[in-house]
Amino acid sequence: MRGWKVGLVAATIFVFSATTALPQQDPPVIFAVVTKVSKDRRHVVAQVSEGGPASEATLIPTDPILDNLIWRKLEICHALKAEAWKNQEGYRIVSVRVLDAGMLPMSLQGIAGDCLIKKALEFGPLVD
Repeated sequence: MRGWKVGLVAATIFVFSATTALPQQDPPVIFAVVTKVSKDRRHVVAQVSEGGPASEATLIPTDPILDNLIWRKLEICHALKAEAWKNQEGYRIVSVRVLDAGMLPMSLQGIAGDCLIKKALEFGPLVD
């Protein structure tokens, strides 16, 4: 009976050490074009692609990202490359970079181009 308990303890220790020794996965890379920015910048709506077709989703920054200068200066039509975890509310951003729209996947380049044209037409009448 005693050998059985020792085996059980050894197996339990092996299982716990095996699960803690596994490396944590890196978050997937996403590309996004910002379509709506809230005043507090805690929820940003964007067209997002994870390598496939684009879809509308919410970007939710982590606290370090919320304090990042890139995030504080975020505007409509900005193109982003980010690492993010997907959850029920949207994408939880853990790192972010601003891109030129030409560096986006093809599924987002048309969206970025249309957004920039609309933005230019809005500001065009203001410039003389």
